[in-house]
Amino acid sequence: MKVKVNKDACIGCGACAAICDEVFEINDEGLSEVKVEENKEKEEFVSVKEELQDEVRDAADSCPTGAIEVEEGQEEEEKAA
Repeated sequence: MKVKVNKDACIGCGACAAICDEVFEINDEGLSEVKVEENKEKEEFVSVKEELQDEVRDAADSCPTGAIEVEEGQEEEEKAA
């Protein structure tokens, strides 16, 4: 699974960070973003560790604007965030 936040749709309600703070954080602009490795861009899809995938789905379902984009079925050997 991979996830990203559409910054144009995010209103910064913080539901995602409250549900899964291991993956989501609120930035200096008050909007949500995916926590990323140093060499990744925040606008790119980021791999999610298997043990956090249910929480990420819950966060996406809880987003009032649908700003959290989830891609299912990613290869397991990819490095997880």
